[in-house]
Amino acid sequence: MPYPHGHRDTTRTRIIRSAQRLFNVRGFEAVSIDQIMASARLTRGGFYRYFSSKSDLYAEAMDCFFTNPECGNRWDGVEVDPVKGPVGPQIVRAYLSRQHFQDIEDSCPMVALPGDVARSGESAKRAYENALKAMIEHLQSDAVATGAPDRQAALAIAALCIGGMVIARASDDLAVADEVRDAAMTTALALGGWA
Repeated sequence: MPYPHGHRDTTRTRIIRSAQRLFNVRGFEAVSIDQIMASARLTRGGFYRYFSSKSDLYAEAMDCFFTNPECGNRWDGVEVDPVKGPVGPQIVRAYLSRQHFQDIEDSCPMVALPGDVARSGESAKRAYENALKAMIEHLQSDAVATGAPDRQAALAIAALCIGGMVIARASDDLAVADEVRDAAMTTALALGGWA
């Protein structure tokens, strides 16, 4: 009996989502293909029908809502909606939200994986760079109407968002983590002219 229409795409997406969650929690090196496939409720043998290597899957797992609208915003109670006003401040608030901070599995890969990416091959670095460029473009989407933020400010805002979340996650003290996120958010919103 043939598989239903869309089966291949659905299965591929399950593998990617499984990998994203596991890579976010454990890192690239600590996750095996067997673990990825088991989490996706599939067998290891099926992996190579979709990906030539774990590294190729890793590059695709770098996908995020900045590069792929289908990823959506996965953090409960947090939404980025262009209909509700300027996108830039919504992105900053969502990115530095408590919900994103606490949701390690569905974290933006730019927060969870920078160390892994720095040690990875070209495809992972290219995927990370694409996500960063897409974030910067989203931050600048309001610049057409307002002139702000300019590219330099958008780069700094992206660095504050990503770096602020990385530092917050590295802290055992929740109060310090909240202070770091709040400081990054206040500064990013001011840089963007949204304060």
